[in-house]
Amino acid sequence: MMQYLSQLFKLARIYFTPYGVGLGHASRLLAIAERLSTSDIRVKFSSFGEAVNFLTVHGYDCKGVPPMELVWSSQGSFSIKGSIANIPQLFTNFGRQVNTEMKYVLSYSPDIIVSDTRLSPLFVAKILGIPSILILNQVKLLLSPRLREFRLARLYEKMNGEFLGLLWRMADRILIPDLPPPYTIAERNVWDTSTVSSGLSYVGFTSPKNEVSEERLDKVCNDLKLERDRPIVFFHLSGPKRTRFRILENVFSACKLLRQEIQYVVSGGTPDGSPDFKKIAQNGWYFEWCPVRDEIFVLSNIIVIRGGHAVISQAIQFGKPMLTIPIENHGEQIGNAEKVSKIGLGIMMSSAKLSPKNIADAVHRLLDDCSFQEKANEVMKISSDLDGIDNIVNIIRPYLK
Repeated sequence: MMQYLSQLFKLARIYFTPYGVGLGHASRLLAIAERLSTSDIRVKFSSFGEAVNFLTVHGYDCKGVPPMELVWSSQGSFSIKGSIANIPQLFTNFGRQVNTEMKYVLSYSPDIIVSDTRLSPLFVAKILGIPSILILNQVKLLLSPRLREFRLARLYEKMNGEFLGLLWRMADRILIPDLPPPYTIAERNVWDTSTVSSGLSYVGFTSPKNEVSEERLDKVCNDLKLERDRPIVFFHLSGPKRTRFRILENVFSACKLLRQEIQYVVSGGTPDGSPDFKKIAQNGWYFEWCPVRDEIFVLSNIIVIRGGHAVISQAIQFGKPMLTIPIENHGEQIGNAEKVSKIGLGIMMSSAKLSPKNIADAVHRLLDDCSFQEKANEVMKISSDLDGIDNIVNIIRPYLK
């Protein structure tokens, strides 16, 4: 009888598979999952790295798979030499990923697989005949600016992109969580790949812009002794662990050079770090992991971030000018940061020019030049007309049985 009832009232099942480096991919699938989580829909995840703990902490079942990670230098930059040397291990782990995903999918029997920038779940979906949707803001792997000076390197990048485009096309739908041209933040990562360009759908940003009440804002201001009539800067730092140490060191020193009227909050971006704030100066506070990120986003005048697509899109949704400091040699982040600067939404600072003085000078310029805020308001209005999370949810629903 129980077996008959379970078949009669079979729950719809979704299998989400975010890329595990950083938390941007996991965060946007989490937002989609929360919009879809109802009594008749069951959700599971698979990932690797910090994303597994992040999703587990948020109450979801997240299975671990073998990692597919790039290599970072001890200085916190993307290591080209190390990543090339790691290619054999990446191929091995990709095969292990496919194997592991196959076991999970067979035991879970999802109606649809939703992948965020991962190929192995698409292979499994294709083999098993399960519909798949791909969320992607990086069609191709961009080389560092230094390598792109060479014609042969640019040719390799182009060929690599066309090959990856063929692989991404295994998905039934490819959704770009970005604004349509000409405001596409990930233009360098997405455009000009002929094998896949005709099948892309721009759905809008998927970083959640949560409504924040005045009561919550007042509580944060009271807790941190923030004065809303004085400038507030949010240093929202993220990325793989080895990339965070150098920038944090420079940010702490830069804060000492800020004008006296400027208040600041620093988030170290450690997913399992303490959510308690520490006063680090008369005008400054530090979180290992900021539990009131949305509130600080709303309260801040400018945001200082890396070059990840998710956090840039969130800054745009909140209408905040930004200082971007992309990870050194990280082609995707550099491309995103360059577009932010090109549109006029903020300032890009390369890791080569990273210093406390340069950070402080850029913060002062963003606060003093009203053109950055005017452009942020303009693009925020464009983004508000496209709810990426709702658009993706509406695309997923017809696949659920």
